[in-house]
Amino acid sequence: MIMVKAFARYRALLGFSELELPAAPTLGDLLLDARLAPLPPEALLAVNQSFADRATALADGDEVALMPPVSGG
Repeated sequence: MIMVKAFARYRALLGFSELELPAAPTLGDLLLDARLAPLPPEALLAVNQSFADRATALADGDEVALMPPVSGG
C-alpha cells in the first residue's frame, strides 16, 4: 500500500488528508486513480519526503505527498 497525503488546499479539493492506495509501479500510475483526478497538473509531488516527478518508481510502503505550488515575496 502507498500512503497518500494531501496538504493545504488539496485536502478540500480531494476530500482527504490521508488515503491508502494500492501500490503502483510509478507515481504517474498512482495518480491515475480516480480519487486523485481533481489534482491539478502543477501540483508539487514528493515521495518519502523528496520532490519527485511522475516517472518516479514506487514501492510498497512509500509515502506520497501532494502539495500546491507556493510563492512568496
